[in-house]
Amino acid sequence: MQACLDANISYSLPAEWTPQSAVMLTWPHRDTIWANSLPAIDDVFVAVAREIALREKVVITCVDKAHEQHVKTLLHSAGVASHQVAIYLAHSNDIWVRDHGPIAVNKPQLTLLDFTFNAWGNKYPSESDNQITSLLHAQQAFGATPRMKVDLVLEGGGIEVDGQGCLLTTSHCLLSKTRNPHLSKTQITTTLSQWLGIKKIHWLDHGYLAGDDTDSHIDTLARFTDAHTIVYTACDDSSDEHFSELQAMQEQLRSFTDYRNQPYQLIPLPWPKPHYADVDGRRLPASYCNFLIINGAVLVPTYNDPADAEALRILAACFKDRQIIGIDCVPVIQWYGSLHCMTMQLPQGVVL
Repeated sequence: MQACLDANISYSLPAEWTPQSAVMLTWPHRDTIWANSLPAIDDVFVAVAREIALREKVVITCVDKAHEQHVKTLLHSAGVASHQVAIYLAHSNDIWVRDHGPIAVNKPQLTLLDFTFNAWGNKYPSESDNQITSLLHAQQAFGATPRMKVDLVLEGGGIEVDGQGCLLTTSHCLLSKTRNPHLSKTQITTTLSQWLGIKKIHWLDHGYLAGDDTDSHIDTLARFTDAHTIVYTACDDSSDEHFSELQAMQEQLRSFTDYRNQPYQLIPLPWPKPHYADVDGRRLPASYCNFLIINGAVLVPTYNDPADAEALRILAACFKDRQIIGIDCVPVIQWYGSLHCMTMQLPQGVVL
């Protein structure tokens, strides 16, 4: 379904490929579900932080002073320049800053919108994560950039924008009654229009990944690579449980049009072999769509899979002006997220 909205909007949400000031990370610690796998997940965070720091600032949330020192030691050992890293202290429930971090809009003054985070419909504890943006803002992590609290449950991984007023999302996520049960689809559409400067919403009614506990976040299924192109998770194995839904998603993507009302160029991404959770054998949501665009590069999750090379090749063709860097994210998907989920970009203009 495609909804067109009023074009006279003063707000705007920049696309991920616009210049950035920094990327945020909420570092895992001993009081989280990562306690038994900290060395492995630390390695992923260090690899991501190292690549970001070569190109822009890294804003890291640590739980306490001892944790801060641990992270500083890891980064120093990896050769990460200390002047590119800013660390702040706040308790966290988990690592998914894409969903509990701020969403920056121009209105026209750059403003950090602090939406409510309830752990994807109260599935897990989230009180600490929901406070991180306000606590970091109080510590002047974002300099003079103003923060505005918004009384709406919304996660960054649930929305994808082209910077031209088009938003891609899934109805299963954004219309979930465990997020905003008091709001109708029309009301949510109006709210997104007002806060994010959206003129056209593409509602995907199909597509899911087994193991995904976010109710089908768009950033595991389909992503803009520019205002005219969408890459998407594809499945060509008719015996796979995802086949019918991802085929239906592909057909629906073909019906969408860009801000010029022209059909999108659609590019399928390959399907990695199934990965299963160490803790309970549950199938995990491994997706190449969960990449992060940063200044001069794209960080792409890899899964020690033969399809990794093909995914990197396809994304290199989409981002010809950026370096494509694979990051082993097998440890990250053990708890149902990947690279994009564990990061949140701050656009150029956020004063650090």
